[in-house]
Amino acid sequence: MAKELAYVRKEMQAQKPAPKKEGTAIQWVRANLFATPKDTILSIIGIIFLVWAIPPIIDWLFIDAAWTGTDRATCATVAQGGMRPDGWSGACWAFIGNKMDQIIFGRYPDAELWRPILVGAVFTLLLIPMLMPSAPHKGWNAFLLFLALPFISFFILYGGVFGLPVVNTSDWGGLMVTLILSYFAIAVSLPFGIVLALGRRSKLPVVRTLSITFIEVVRGVPLITILFMASVMLPLFLPEGMTINKFLRAIVGVSLFISAYMAETIRGGLQAMPKGQFEGAASLGLGYWQTMRLIILPQAIKLVIPAIVNQFISIFKDTSLVSIVGMFDLLGIIKFNFTDLDMGLARHSDHRPDFRRHRLLGLLLRHVALFQLHGAPPGYRT
Repeated sequence: MAKELAYVRKEMQAQKPAPKKEGTAIQWVRANLFATPKDTILSIIGIIFLVWAIPPIIDWLFIDAAWTGTDRATCATVAQGGMRPDGWSGACWAFIGNKMDQIIFGRYPDAELWRPILVGAVFTLLLIPMLMPSAPHKGWNAFLLFLALPFISFFILYGGVFGLPVVNTSDWGGLMVTLILSYFAIAVSLPFGIVLALGRRSKLPVVRTLSITFIEVVRGVPLITILFMASVMLPLFLPEGMTINKFLRAIVGVSLFISAYMAETIRGGLQAMPKGQFEGAASLGLGYWQTMRLIILPQAIKLVIPAIVNQFISIFKDTSLVSIVGMFDLLGIIKFNFTDLDMGLARHSDHRPDFRRHRLLGLLLRHVALFQLHGAPPGYRT
C-alpha cells in the first residue's frame, strides 16, 4: 500500500514556549565565558592573568606616578640625582603636563595656536559624518574632507594669506606633524593608488609600462631612502636660487611611497573580482570607466578594506622617519625633550629648544652622500 505523502501542511504547528530571557549579566557570563569546559579553563586563566597584571599597571600609572614637578629631579631616584627613593618606578605625568604644548604642536607660536586647533576641529567635524553610514551627502563630505580641507588647512597653518603671519614648517612638530603627514599621505595615496592599479592592468603598453616601472621601483627601495633623496639629492638638480620646502618634500615622498603599495593592494582586489562581473557590465552596454566606477571598484575596494587599513596604520608609524629632513614628529619630539634638563620651562620663554642642534643623523647622511663630491658643489642649497 503506497504511503500518502503531503507537501502542504494540513494543520498548524503547535505553539512553542517563549524563549528564556538572556539579558542578565549572569546569564551572559554563563553563555560566553563558561559555556563549555574549554571556555571555563580559558576564562579562569584570563581572570588570573588580569588579577596579576592590572594592579601593578594601576600602581605605575596612578598611585606611584609623579603628577607635579619643575625639573628632572621630580622623576629621578636619589641615585640618579633626584628626590625619589631608589627602586622607584612610576609614570612621570609632570613631564607630560609641562611639555604638552610641544608634544602636540612643536614650536608653533603660542599666539597662533588657534590655527592648528581650528584645523583639527574642522577635520573632526568632517570626519564624524563620513564614518556614519546613514549620514547624507557623502559626496560633498568626501570632497571637503579629502580635497578641499588639505589645501585650505595648509594656508591656515602656514599663513601668508588673509593677514595671517607666516609660521615656517621648521617650527611645526609633535603630534601635528604626525597627523598632517598621515592625513596628506592617505588623501593622496588612495586615489593615486587606484590610478596606478588600473594603469598596471591597462591594455595600453605605454600606460602599463609606466605604471609597472613606478610601482616596482618605489616598492624596491625603503622609505628612508626616498626621504634622503628628497632632502639631500633633490637640491643638486634644481636651478640656481630655487628651493623646495623640506616638509613639502617629506609629504610628497611619503605619499608616493604609500601610493605604490596601495596600488598593489587595489590590484589584488581587482584580480579577486569574478569574470562574470565584467561580462555583466558589458551586457548592459557600460563602457570601461562606467564599469570600473559603478561595478568593479566599489566591490574591489570593499574586499581589500583590511589591507587598506593596514597601509594607513603603516603610514602613521612611518612618519617617524621624517627626522631625516630635520622634522620632529610625535615620537621625535618626545625623545628630544628627554634631553631637556629643566622640564618645567615654558614654551614661550627664551630657552626654547633649538632643534637644529639635534640633526646629527641628517648631517651624517648628507656627508656620506657628498663624500665623493669632494666638498659641496657651488650653489648647493638645503
